[in-house]
Amino acid sequence: MNKMSSQEILYKLIAFDTVSSNSNMEMIQFILDYLEKFGVSARLVRDLHEDKANLFAVIGPKNIPGIMLSGHTDVVPVEGQKWSSGPFEMTERNGRLYGRGSCDMKGFIACVLAKVPEFVAVDLKEPIYLAFSYDEETGCTGVDSLVDVVNELSVKPRACIVGEPTSMKVVNSHKGIRHLLTKVYGHENHSSTDRGLNAISYAAEIVTFIDDIQDEMRLRPSDVDGFDPPYCTVHAGRINGGVAANVTPNYCEIEWDYRPIPGTDEDEVYNRYCEFIKNTILPKMRKKSSEYGEIKTEILSKVPCLFPETGSDAETLVKHLAEQNSTHVVSYGTEAGIFYQKGGVPSIVCGPGSILQAHMADEYIDISELKACDRFLDRLLDIVKNSD
Repeated sequence: MNKMSSQEILYKLIAFDTVSSNSNMEMIQFILDYLEKFGVSARLVRDLHEDKANLFAVIGPKNIPGIMLSGHTDVVPVEGQKWSSGPFEMTERNGRLYGRGSCDMKGFIACVLAKVPEFVAVDLKEPIYLAFSYDEETGCTGVDSLVDVVNELSVKPRACIVGEPTSMKVVNSHKGIRHLLTKVYGHENHSSTDRGLNAISYAAEIVTFIDDIQDEMRLRPSDVDGFDPPYCTVHAGRINGGVAANVTPNYCEIEWDYRPIPGTDEDEVYNRYCEFIKNTILPKMRKKSSEYGEIKTEILSKVPCLFPETGSDAETLVKHLAEQNSTHVVSYGTEAGIFYQKGGVPSIVCGPGSILQAHMADEYIDISELKACDRFLDRLLDIVKNSD
């Protein structure tokens, strides 16, 4: 198979509609076939429905600590967005490559795949691990089975580089994510009777409680400098309930999230919320009705923080590869915190493209960013290959 550039591979990757609600198997099969052309075997870990899969591969010697390169294959939806060109057909304009996933984060995966022929052509003194996941965009819900594969290794990687878009800056810390769905059950009745149990009213009290916690968090100092905003955000993003103005609503749901700062109690907001429901909301509902009233809360996703390990081997390595002396923090979550906290692999985030272009219409990556990532991986190759 002829060697392809990162730009050529990115063109092929963008053509796969891997919105999280869809299967990623066509893209995974392309990667699997591509790796096999260069003699690299890969392991697939499928989801319960067999329509999605994580991919894990090792290039080089086994049972030696190496470097893991990680990216997610899924992308966010394009519905409701106005694109200047087809979102699943890469278009080049003015030094930029447009298409869904170009920045977040098929650009990094394309650079990694473009480097595979060079990885396999030399005698590596330590292995390169490839770890490509599904359902990152739905709260990092697919990566756990990939972490299980890492935990099965007799010798784990000494560093994981998660190629989320950082403009090739070295990110050693990020906030966590808790994504929750609260369901409030009341009882319907004619609004004129005042005999119903108004689910919307109790949901409104819960939203007010969430806002009050946010106001408190704004006043707390951060244990890690550099976050913007420098506190845990607590946010109710969606509320839905009721059928008509003259019907007491028997159901209302709130979708909300919070993003804890590394070094803090990541479950504090959730625990305080549970106490509020138990000690305030439910007693009010019981006072109004002994027969009706219930609140259920589901944690949709739980992404751990990435806490900085200043001066660690992983950080030193990535700073060298990026040719930078400084590190940065970001407020968005990544799979790096999961690989570190659940897999025990020191992880750093560094990849091409800007997060400012992610998830938007006309998402793009600068060609110069791809080239910078290519050079980053060239330096990695120099480190892991045996000298002649």
